[in-house]
Amino acid sequence: MQAASNLKNTIGLGNAMTYCLSINVDRGLIFCSDSRTNAGMDNIGSYSKMHTFLWPGDRIFVLLSAGNLATTQAVVKKIHRDIDQSIVPNLLSVPSMSEAADYVGMISTQVQRQQSSRDTANTNFEATFIFGGQLGTDSPETFMVYPQGNYIHESSEHPFLQIGETKYGKPILDRTIKREIDIERAARVALVSMNSTIRSNVTVGPPVELLIYERDSLTGGRRMFLTDDDPFAHDLSERWNKGLILALESLPHFPWEKTPEEKRESGK
Repeated sequence: MQAASNLKNTIGLGNAMTYCLSINVDRGLIFCSDSRTNAGMDNIGSYSKMHTFLWPGDRIFVLLSAGNLATTQAVVKKIHRDIDQSIVPNLLSVPSMSEAADYVGMISTQVQRQQSSRDTANTNFEATFIFGGQLGTDSPETFMVYPQGNYIHESSEHPFLQIGETKYGKPILDRTIKREIDIERAARVALVSMNSTIRSNVTVGPPVELLIYERDSLTGGRRMFLTDDDPFAHDLSERWNKGLILALESLPHFPWEKTPEEKRESGK
């Protein structure tokens, strides 16, 4: 009974599983997120987990969120309030991407402490973020911001970051994503990674948001909002499924195994 109570407290405020990822390649950045929230099996809804902060020609930041929904909403609200009220630091005042990531981590830990101080039910208020973008002429960067407020970069060998339900969508990223990959191809890989996760975990679901940011453009980039019945998303999923089946059929046979031609000739 205690375990069931703790589970209820964990998910009761929307502490749902999710899946978000970012990719940092030579030509720019890709961000992708699902939109499903889960406050129990009988209370499933959708909420955007991708938030952009743009000053055209100067800077752009993208924030992806996973974890407690109350915490992530409060963090986004605080970021907007600091900008509107010119409270320093804020995303418009920071001089570098690393200081912007420090700021997001600081806001996150503050919000978690505030939420916990009002809670009597042992609720998990932790949230994890992917934070990225470009500031002026500096190189585009991405960070994973942990619930404790610290953060890491993506690695040079595997220039991507994931939060939430990461295991199902990671193999395709490991095999294909390199810094020099074309940005549109990387974006398709991101969607395949998301599609693989959605098919394997019911707590991750559409609509899927995709943002493709071209390096040095300092604009909002290209953004797609893909629902469950979106023709492009459906076509991509079907082609990937067919490609996997063809790849499986083309794998080498065991030494004792008959080839398809031999099976037809023998009638077996």
